[in-house]
Amino acid sequence: MVGIAVVGAGAWGKNHIRIFSEMPQVRLRYICDSDPSKLSAIQKAYPQSKMVEHLDPILQNPEVKGVVIASSAASHYPLAKEVLLAGKDVLVEKPMALDIKDAAEMVKMAEEKGQILMVGHLLIYHPVVDRLKKMMTSGDLGKIHYIYTQRVNLGIIRQDENALWSFAPHDLSVILHLLGEQPVVVSAHGESYIQKDIEDVVFLSLHFSDGKMANIHLSWLDPHKLRRITIVGSKKMVVFDDMEASEKLKIYDKGVESPSYDSYGEYLSLRFGDVTIPNVKMVEPLRAEAEHFIQCIESREKPKTGGRDGLEVVKILIAAQQSLKEKGFPIDL
Repeated sequence: MVGIAVVGAGAWGKNHIRIFSEMPQVRLRYICDSDPSKLSAIQKAYPQSKMVEHLDPILQNPEVKGVVIASSAASHYPLAKEVLLAGKDVLVEKPMALDIKDAAEMVKMAEEKGQILMVGHLLIYHPVVDRLKKMMTSGDLGKIHYIYTQRVNLGIIRQDENALWSFAPHDLSVILHLLGEQPVVVSAHGESYIQKDIEDVVFLSLHFSDGKMANIHLSWLDPHKLRRITIVGSKKMVVFDDMEASEKLKIYDKGVESPSYDSYGEYLSLRFGDVTIPNVKMVEPLRAEAEHFIQCIESREKPKTGGRDGLEVVKILIAAQQSLKEKGFPIDL
C-alpha cells in the first residue's frame, strides 16, 4: 500500500481526503491542517488517519510516499518545497504557485531530485476532455480555428483572489492540453464591481502563432452557471457542457465550404449536418487524477499534468494579470 498525506482540510481538501481514503491501494496516514477546528470536524470520519497541524510528522515518516497539497494557493510553493526537499512525491493543487520564479524552482527541484511533481489540473482527467483530445489528434475536427470557454456562476465571491486566478487554471490547462502549444500573446479585460481591486469578471484572450485564438469568460457575478467549452474546426464543431447530466459532448457536423466548381452564385456554402451525441463512459475526474498520482508514484512515470504543465499555466496567469492591470494591453509571452 502507498502511504499518502493530505495537507488542507478545507472544502476541496475534503474531496481529496474522501477519494484517497476509499482507494484500496492507499493508506491515508495523515490529514494536516493548521486550523485544529477543521481537523476536529473530520476526525471521527477518518479514524485510521492521524490529524496533525504541521508537516514535520509527515516529512519524517518514511512510510509516507506522496503528499497532496490542497491548502490555500499562497501556501502551495512553500509547502511543496518542503515536501520535495524531504524526498517525497507531490500532487499540488492549481495554481501550483503565484509567481513564475517559485513555479520554476519547484520544477527544477523535482527534476533534480527525481521526484514526482504533479499539478491538480482536474479537467485533464475528465473523460470528455480525453475524447476531445483524440478527436483533435485524429483530425476529425479539421483545422482548429478557435476555442471559447465559459466558466461563470453567481458566487462564491472570494476575497483572496480574483476570478482570473480562481477559475482560469481549469480552462487554460485544457486549452494548452488540447492544442499542444503555448500562446504567443495574452490580453485580459476585467472589472471589480463588488470588492476593490478584485476582478469579478474577466475576459481573457489567447493568440497563437498560427492564427488560432481562444477566449475565456470568467465570472462569479453571473445569473447562469456555465461550464462550457466550444471548439470550432474546419470540418466539425464540438461543445463540451459539463453542466449537462448525461449529454455532455455534442458534435456538430457544420461548417463553411468552398465549392470545387466555378459558380456565379455564392462562392462559400454553409454545411448543416447532423448533431452527434457520443456515449462517453463517465468516471469521477478527481478519482482518475488520484489513481494516476498513485500510478506515477509506483511506476515513476511522468504525470499527465506535470510541473512543467503547471508552470506554463502560471506564466499565462501572470501575463493576464499584468494585462488586467494595464486595461487589456497585449502581453507577449
